[in-house]
Amino acid sequence: MLKHFFIAVGLTLAAPVPAAPGADGSAAEHPEAKPYEKNAKASQDVDAALARAVAADKRVLLVMGANWCHDSRGLAGWFEKPRFAEMLKTKYEVVYVDVGHRDRNIDIAQRFGIEKIKGTPTVLVLSSQGALLNPKSAPTWRNAASRDEADIYAYFDQFTPEL
Repeated sequence: MLKHFFIAVGLTLAAPVPAAPGADGSAAEHPEAKPYEKNAKASQDVDAALARAVAADKRVLLVMGANWCHDSRGLAGWFEKPRFAEMLKTKYEVVYVDVGHRDRNIDIAQRFGIEKIKGTPTVLVLSSQGALLNPKSAPTWRNAASRDEADIYAYFDQFTPEL
């Protein structure tokens, strides 16, 4: 009886373990990153990005999310891909702001007219002067991980203010 137990355990241990999505080198459903820093000086980071945007004639992309959030990590992961990174670099100063469980750095969203973080990520597109250019779509990114790559790219590449 004990012999059969050890044979069963040995076979179980020898069985191949399925790989996680993307672990074999194939593309995962979407990339992920964790750029949201709890201890960052978020207000200073935003002010610095606005100053750089004025100097470079760019917009500011303010991504308010959290590392616990699947959609926040998914959108940040797309932004790290070379295609996105190059486009964003030419058009935006990108700032990631950690909002915890929607209880941290909310004053930053309020500064630009978003009274409440309804979901993460909330993505604000700001002019270099700090005007919110996407008041309607800013809170709609909480499904970012399930959005199509091409649609995400097109939104930011061909962004038109919602004024």
